[in-house]
Amino acid sequence: MKNRSFLPPDDLPSTEATQVDKILRSQLEHSTGRCFFEACDQITRALLSSCQWYVTTDDGALMLVIDCPDIVTYWHIVSNIPPIGNRLERFASSAKIRVYPPFGKGTPFEISVNEISAYRDWL
Repeated sequence: MKNRSFLPPDDLPSTEATQVDKILRSQLEHSTGRCFFEACDQITRALLSSCQWYVTTDDGALMLVIDCPDIVTYWHIVSNIPPIGNRLERFASSAKIRVYPPFGKGTPFEISVNEISAYRDWL
């Protein structure tokens, strides 16, 4: 049986995001990204500074997206996934990391922070 609300339709939350919702989401993502960056060690900060990166909340899940300018930086970022994931996990236990290699150099690498322990063993 479906869970039906006994509230009138006007009292139910909107199914579409308003402009204010979009602004608040953007501010939350920006603040989370800044706090994440500040929580990182100097090596991770240097690596991230050499890339384009941002934090987003796609379908309610926190995701760190990193776009690498070259293949060397891509491999440095991918090799540094465990400490990056440990920092990101402080903000959301179900967060994900997606790393894009340079255009035409492969497919994006994506991992959930709760999969990192297995990834660390693989390295």
